[in-house]
Amino acid sequence: MIRLERLRKAYPEFNMELDFMVDAGELVSVLGPSGSGKTTTLRLIAGFETVDAGRIVIDGEDVTKLPPAQRHIGYVFQDYTLFPHMSVAQNVGYGLRIRRVEPARMRRRVDELLELMDLPGYGKRRVDTLSGGERQRVAIARALAVDPVLLLLDEPFSSIDEVLRRDLRREIVRLQRELGITVLFVTHSRQEALSISDRVAILRQGRLVQYASPVELYRRPADEFVAGFVGEMSAVPYNRTTRILRPEQISLGPADSTAADATAERSVAATVQSRQFLGFAWLYELDTELGRLLAYDSRRYEPETELVARWSAGSELPRE
Repeated sequence: MIRLERLRKAYPEFNMELDFMVDAGELVSVLGPSGSGKTTTLRLIAGFETVDAGRIVIDGEDVTKLPPAQRHIGYVFQDYTLFPHMSVAQNVGYGLRIRRVEPARMRRRVDELLELMDLPGYGKRRVDTLSGGERQRVAIARALAVDPVLLLLDEPFSSIDEVLRRDLRREIVRLQRELGITVLFVTHSRQEALSISDRVAILRQGRLVQYASPVELYRRPADEFVAGFVGEMSAVPYNRTTRILRPEQISLGPADSTAADATAERSVAATVQSRQFLGFAWLYELDTELGRLLAYDSRRYEPETELVARWSAGSELPRE
């Protein structure tokens, strides 16, 4: 279990203030815009940055003042930081060698990890001969070699193409479940955060805005910032609140249609401004008297088409 207790760190551009907990065996993503403090959060936990106030507790031990090597943490950086002059096996076993692990035991551990990462027989290869995905797996194997109680992943897929990103996301989830390890995963991709996480921490300017499951974030966002950050949405006035509508909650029909949706609570005239084809549906941007609405529909409508938009549910937020 990892606890950040009233953690504070001052920077010229903003102040970090964090207070949340990660349960043992949990995969938590840290999500937020550029400059929100995502990587800084990992660096504070790992000990690469010192805190001004508060505590970092890992498995019941206060590690706030311990050097990085004594925190039992594995860290995978954005650029992997593999040693180009070393073989794959030497890279994976680097932490074990620093800890003076007996050579035979170190070789066994390296072989186990290469097998686990689907890289059997790669031990003697040079890292500069590997693909981006293979290098990423070597970096994870190196982080796991020292049996960390916590694995920190700092945007590990940022330089990898989308198809490989998808495969490696599945690999991370498989490893996390198989090993039962606690993972804190920094990403700029809301798709990654929502698809693989047990919980997601949303940061904004060094502050924790909301910390919840992906379903909770999407269906019950704390504010419009969170709502817009985790998915497409429309904000419409509703009584004394603002109602957040997801595109799938809005149904479209012809403007001259007399058939009303019996479940619809409200409807409004809408004009198609633009559209995007997403494969499973079209995403329409609509102009209405309530402002801009976004809606999914499997039918193809041309720009300037007059429609009726209807909805019956949504997340209500206090009017800002």
